[in-house]
Amino acid sequence: QVQLVESGGGLVQPGGSLRLSCAASGSILSINTMGWYRQAPGKERELVATINRGGNTNYVDSVKDRFTISRDNDKNTVYLQMDSLKPEDTAVYYCNAFPYILNYWGRGTLVTVSS
Repeated sequence: QVQLVESGGGLVQPGGSLRLSCAASGSILSINTMGWYRQAPGKERELVATINRGGNTNYVDSVKDRFTISRDNDKNTVYLQMDSLKPEDTAVYYCNAFPYILNYWGRGTLVTVSS
């Protein structure tokens, strides 16, 4: 079973950047599509971006042209580069397969965008 550990969150000013990492304890090669999700305070968890084994990506409209998802199958790691951050990006960010696998949810990493 794969365990996922997210890292890289923190406090950043509006317009700033962060790079999130998702390290898998096992191989992610068997997972065709990986995704980054987020859950803002008082809101439901939402899908932010996906990447398949071939490198094809998709983004929710609110992060297009600002976020970039990537994966390194050799390192069993998925990344989320976040630029031009906005206060509404504040959330706990999680990675998981897409569609998600219930037992794969980790603790997430908190991103706070505030001046």
